[in-house]
Amino acid sequence: MNFPRLYLASASPRRHEILTQLGVPHDVLKLPAVAGEDEPRLPGEPPADYVRRTARDKALRALAYLASPAGNGFEPRPVLAADTTVILDDDILGKPVNVDDARRMLWRLSGREHEVRTAVVVATPERLLEDVSVTTVHFAKLNEADVDAYCASGEPMDKAGAYGIQGLAGLFVEHIAGSFTGVMGLPVFETGRLLRRFAP
Repeated sequence: MNFPRLYLASASPRRHEILTQLGVPHDVLKLPAVAGEDEPRLPGEPPADYVRRTARDKALRALAYLASPAGNGFEPRPVLAADTTVILDDDILGKPVNVDDARRMLWRLSGREHEVRTAVVVATPERLLEDVSVTTVHFAKLNEADVDAYCASGEPMDKAGAYGIQGLAGLFVEHIAGSFTGVMGLPVFETGRLLRRFAP
């Protein structure tokens, strides 16, 4: 497939891995950290709007960086940004701040169904296109040993909702309806559909 060479505006190793498996030529764009809370939710903002906005904000921040003096020397390319949001009871379960927070999230997910939305944005200074993958995930009932072992692995700490479906937490997932790679952080189908619209 003829994909454009792009910049990945994400430090996620999973997104980098998925693009590599697809054969999408890309470089990871390391952006300066943003001051204040990471990806704050606006008052009254529905989760479906939040995930789109945060992905769009990441793409726009990357484009602004490339247009700034700091981005001088980078060749023009599309930027790909994404955001993954785990939603339960209209709450957004972000990345846990510590082990206790991870435990709290895992117990909330135990034996229940939740939704994972991943928004993908591909943008240039001239245009911005976006898509969203929506997946329903059903967790089995967890027990203390499951939660203790998983938290001890360290895996929950950089994951939305305190779990990574592609890792040990795959043992907790009874069923999904939607995109496995969307839950990982970059839905292959939606990403490919967007990138084809930027193909040279």
